[in-house]
Amino acid sequence: MIKTFEEAFQFVIEHKVCTVFGSKGSPYPSLWDNTGLSEQKPKEGGWNPKVMAVWDWKTRIPQTYPDAVYYGKMPGGDAALIEMQHFRDVHYPAAYQSVGELDALSQAVYELVRLEPGYTGTVRKRAIAKEGCTKSQFDTSLKKLQVSLNIVRANDVKLKNDFWLTMREVHLDIVQQHELGQ
Repeated sequence: MIKTFEEAFQFVIEHKVCTVFGSKGSPYPSLWDNTGLSEQKPKEGGWNPKVMAVWDWKTRIPQTYPDAVYYGKMPGGDAALIEMQHFRDVHYPAAYQSVGELDALSQAVYELVRLEPGYTGTVRKRAIAKEGCTKSQFDTSLKKLQVSLNIVRANDVKLKNDFWLTMREVHLDIVQQHELGQ
């Protein structure tokens, strides 16, 4: 069972794809199900050690090893960590969907991120003001853009919240390799 950051990193590398919290329908192992830390809430309140560790690892692993691990959403919406060579060779070609194939709101949200990358709350406010969508509609579009591999969370350790960039801006080499292979 995983108990340390390094063990969590090795788990991702070994399994190629793992979800963060897991789900019943997922074919992938999860950090959550394979972490051997206490689920007992501390007396002083807050998150238990297992939640704190898994939440930290899902952010810190791709920040610490950006050339080795990708963080994103799988079809179905599960958060996942993917070994980078597997992401490049298998996941990206299989999961990528052109933003032009997505619904109008997702295309509009993509344009907002493309023109001015930003934190979730900032992009949401701009989308609601410009597109007249609800928070729920925005959240669905943001998830679609992650699953279709059009936007990605920045791995900058200085950023404490999700900051969105286009996939092209972060992984131009992978996008171009895919475009040339088509």
